[in-house]
Amino acid sequence: MKRDYYEILGVSKGASLDEIKKAYRSLALQYHPDRVPAEKKKEAEEKFKEISEAYAVLSDSQKRSLYDQYGHSGIDQKYTYEDIFKGADFSSIFEGLSDFGFGGGIFEEIFGDAGIDILGSGGRRSRRGGSRGRDIQYEVDVTLEEVYSGVEKTIQVPRYELCDTCGGSGAKPSTKKMVCPQCKGSGQLVMSSGFFRMAQTCGRCGGEGKIVAQPCTTCRGQGQVRVTRRIQIKIPPGVDSNSHLRIRGEGESGTMGKGDLYILIGVRSHPIFKREGNDIYAEVPISFVKAALGGEASVPTLNGNVKMKVPPGTQSGRIFRLRDKGMPDVHGYRRGDELVKVMIQVPETLTAEQKRILMEYARISREDVDGSSFTDKIKKAFR
Repeated sequence: MKRDYYEILGVSKGASLDEIKKAYRSLALQYHPDRVPAEKKKEAEEKFKEISEAYAVLSDSQKRSLYDQYGHSGIDQKYTYEDIFKGADFSSIFEGLSDFGFGGGIFEEIFGDAGIDILGSGGRRSRRGGSRGRDIQYEVDVTLEEVYSGVEKTIQVPRYELCDTCGGSGAKPSTKKMVCPQCKGSGQLVMSSGFFRMAQTCGRCGGEGKIVAQPCTTCRGQGQVRVTRRIQIKIPPGVDSNSHLRIRGEGESGTMGKGDLYILIGVRSHPIFKREGNDIYAEVPISFVKAALGGEASVPTLNGNVKMKVPPGTQSGRIFRLRDKGMPDVHGYRRGDELVKVMIQVPETLTAEQKRILMEYARISREDVDGSSFTDKIKKAFR
């Protein structure tokens, strides 16, 4: 499960843009892969990705508002991973830090596999050398009853796919790309300042070294089109909130293959049942007469109502265990139980005959009806 963006940057939800920039700059310096030991480089790269994503969202007023209102689901279902970084101001953050290697190179190295070129092309997908399509995440809410039996759902997932017209090249069919006039085919622009040199991905060609002379009319030279696909998913019995399902090949398309789709499960709260692990908890009301004399009570379960034996003298609050009436285990182990807490119902009104019978019960039991003894015992029985 994704961490909170504010927590990642170590700022409060009311933080100003300057505070967010300052926090990101500090963390970027700390987790720059070239400033950590070799054995920690991979870890630093993952951290760098995480803080960069958090900054890209929180530094954009529109994305931040959406995140504050709906959390990660609001961002993931509206923006692709590429879209998250579009428009983010990284250049001013790293201005003057070329001596630390903060040019297009570090971002190309870290984000290249995801097809994102942050500094060089304003967030456009780099096609140099090709890349696998990115993984995407989609949140699905299910009921406790659906989790109990398992369910199939059809979801609509927005994603980028290769343009059918140009096959992902971005060029109009029967035309060729030309050498980028800005970088002369190198894919990079090199800037010097004193003893320092900073290589930045070419913003004209996106690092490919070539540009589209005649753009494809379908994708407008991007090589990809945004579509919404209907996908059938199977949610197995027993899953719980924050469970992930991986569906291979249903992510975004890239020139080197498709990414995967990750389904994040959210289980809705239930008006009757409460789940703890594979066990289910419920409260069931019974009458004073049934509690005193014994009998059977109708108890709801996730598989319909069942009859439960109530022994004579049952006290309010007693818990009964219904074996194997709980949630199935997602790994195929033993099913959980249902734990039923019985609560004795106190009648709000009594008929004259009911009052007479209770008074007779009190007389036979030698209870002081007008005093506290009988009242206290009745209250105790109804607790």
